[in-house]
Amino acid sequence: MMGRLEEDAAKLFYEFSLDKMVPADHLVRKIDRFLDFDDIRAHLKPFYSHTGRPSVDPELMCRMLIVGYCYGIRSERRLCEEVHLNLAYRWFCKLGIEDRVPNHSTFSKARHGRFRESDLFRKLFEQVVFSCMSEGLVKGEGFAVDASMIRADASEDHAVEAGEPIDWSDPKIASRPVTEYLDAIDQDGAPRKKISLTDPTARWTAAIGGQARFTWATNYLLDVETSVIVDVEPTPAYRKAEVEAAKIMIDRTEDRFGLKPRRLMGDAAYGSAEMLGWMVDEKQIEPHVALFETPGAPTTNFTIKDFQYHEDRDVFTCPAGKELRQFWRNYKTPRSGISKDNRRMYRSRNTDCAVCPLKSNCCPSAPFRKVSRSIYEHARDKVKRLRGTHEYEQSRRDRKKVEMSFAHLKCQHRFRRLRLRGPTGANDEFLLAATTQNLRKLAKYATKPSATLQNAA
Repeated sequence: MMGRLEEDAAKLFYEFSLDKMVPADHLVRKIDRFLDFDDIRAHLKPFYSHTGRPSVDPELMCRMLIVGYCYGIRSERRLCEEVHLNLAYRWFCKLGIEDRVPNHSTFSKARHGRFRESDLFRKLFEQVVFSCMSEGLVKGEGFAVDASMIRADASEDHAVEAGEPIDWSDPKIASRPVTEYLDAIDQDGAPRKKISLTDPTARWTAAIGGQARFTWATNYLLDVETSVIVDVEPTPAYRKAEVEAAKIMIDRTEDRFGLKPRRLMGDAAYGSAEMLGWMVDEKQIEPHVALFETPGAPTTNFTIKDFQYHEDRDVFTCPAGKELRQFWRNYKTPRSGISKDNRRMYRSRNTDCAVCPLKSNCCPSAPFRKVSRSIYEHARDKVKRLRGTHEYEQSRRDRKKVEMSFAHLKCQHRFRRLRLRGPTGANDEFLLAATTQNLRKLAKYATKPSATLQNAA
């Protein structure tokens, strides 16, 4: 027999438990036990007045933002609607069934004010990393570093060609991102093609494929044990800034968490001689990175690869067995022999080259041969010795985990374009996104046996 919904009169009393409505295996219930806002409140207290009307609870706003970044709800207006309707979101945000959800404008006021002044999102991110460490998800033995391009909230229609005069004092374009750009303009010496008038620090690039766009780069430093992100740093989208960000993140991770990896994994962007020298000499980290090498023009003449360096004597030998030295005589005042680009130049003797049968393939138009060597070449040599070892091959596989984190960021979290502008806006968004990714790792691995972590992706 077909059933029928009974339309009884409205009940006077209801018995309703919001906690019972949220399944035990729901994501928000799993990550809730790793959030403790007592330290956050103490951190924010100096930034609030002791008098006046009470503000919206900062814990409520943080929890709502976590929901938004965790589930890819990019609009704060829509986030407020989802929290209003979704019982699980209400439970996670500590809202009762009759409690009102704050207006979406509250987030902008708090973010540009107290949250940014107190560096709240960095504090929240680090608290979650500490939770990952206490749960045994961070081993600290191997870190992987990489950067990924994210489109900026900057229209290509509001841009000018680099070199065109711009009146930054014009009230029509004056904004916080413009002020941040002008404050840091002396630090940015990389060439540019176009400049956005809404987010001048963003870079015009086609590196993300397809049409050129204004972009930012989010830089991750990731522990390869369970792919926990131990640090994140926003930079304009060009290589030099990304390499400097890697140094900042490694130093900051050691300072904040006491973690310094034994090996660092990265692609060729981090394989320059200077970067490798910093890893080996200053940080004592094994560089499991791809070497950055320029192919050079095709030639039938001898190249640097045909010359053998002897470290014990600090000389090169050419294919004919003759020596190339930095100095062929002693100077009263010792010279360093280091050029402005941190290289040493080695030269052969004129007399050796003049009678050499290989001169036509070595220095046909010069009286002698010169080769240069970076002062950091010993670090490159270390990478060459590591290549081919089982540990280096394992690092090549582990390095893909950071790329997988970027894939999850853009697919699962729907983070393909920024909503905020300027360096501080990018910093806030990247920190919140990385925080939610780490919370997902806690929800996935923290309740599992430690043996499982050895095979975690």
